[in-house]
Amino acid sequence: MGRDEHERAVRFRTARRDPELTVVEGFHALKHALRFGAELLEAVATDPAALEAMAAELAPDLEGRIGDRIEAVDKQALADLVPLVPHTGVAAIARRPRVDPAAALADPASDPAVLLEDPRNMGNIGACIRVAAAAGAAGVFTTGKNDPWHPDAVRGAAGLQFALPVAKVESLPESDRPLLAIDPEGEEMAPEDLPPRAVLAFGTERHGLSGEVFERADERVSIPMREGVSSLNLATSVAIVLFAIKLAGRDGEAATE
Repeated sequence: MGRDEHERAVRFRTARRDPELTVVEGFHALKHALRFGAELLEAVATDPAALEAMAAELAPDLEGRIGDRIEAVDKQALADLVPLVPHTGVAAIARRPRVDPAAALADPASDPAVLLEDPRNMGNIGACIRVAAAAGAAGVFTTGKNDPWHPDAVRGAAGLQFALPVAKVESLPESDRPLLAIDPEGEEMAPEDLPPRAVLAFGTERHGLSGEVFERADERVSIPMREGVSSLNLATSVAIVLFAIKLAGRDGEAATE
């Protein structure tokens, strides 16, 4: 490894730990990052021309915006930069957008927000963010040690952290939004009756939500399930609740109802 390659490897390793940066791996994550305004600091690919062709086919809105900002590297050089080389052969360093959780929760639009309490799996965190972005959620906030901007979570979200406010918080900021605890012991969910602008709180599959969240919650609601089935995957639960609200027409309504 030459000096330039070594310095680049150091930059990518450092970016994985930098709270102001993240590493974006793979075409689809890069596509969403660029589509939603990410600031790229550095990008490399084994075949920039192939990426440009992929953009022309799968993301024509980005045609001409990918290949000219990416440096060509060989496969070994890319393998020195990321733990798992994406099959599309591209990786980049991007600056995280600044997120003010309190300001995001103060948004008067009626879209729900998501609170993930102490999520354990990076891929699951990413999948939750991907679902929340697709459903038009007001934001995703996590507690606990895992960073929702970790490159593994960015990969799992296909880069959709850039599409909505995403942040790790010590605890959910105070706001005027109702807090709904998603809990198997709660009242069966009726999406048409859920209040607009709710914060939907999801716990871990093993331990559920904490007593602190239950104490703050305005309601406990459950996802109806077949008898004998005790739990759902976290991202599946988030998807069910968000899209049940969306299909019931509860999102997008005036917050003054």
